[in-house]
Amino acid sequence: MVFRILSILLLTFSVLFMPFWLSVLFGLSIAAYFPFFLEGIVIFFLSDLLYGVPEVKFYGVTYASLVGAVLILVGIEFLKKRLKYYPNIDNY
Repeated sequence: MVFRILSILLLTFSVLFMPFWLSVLFGLSIAAYFPFFLEGIVIFFLSDLLYGVPEVKFYGVTYASLVGAVLILVGIEFLKKRLKYYPNIDNY
């Protein structure tokens, strides 16, 4: 539990003060490690509220990292259920 809280604080720090690509890599690794990491979606929503602007390459979507975080979390949870050596997450 303490490791999860420290990871949340470190991800929040990286979103606020570090480059975006580093925050994304750190968020991916945390989502792969913990069973269901909804806190990452909230933190990337905070990132969009602070730094998000509509981009042409994202079809004018302001909340691009939020949408990406949701899609990545769903994809990682889908893969976790199909991996042979990943622990059963239904018991959490």
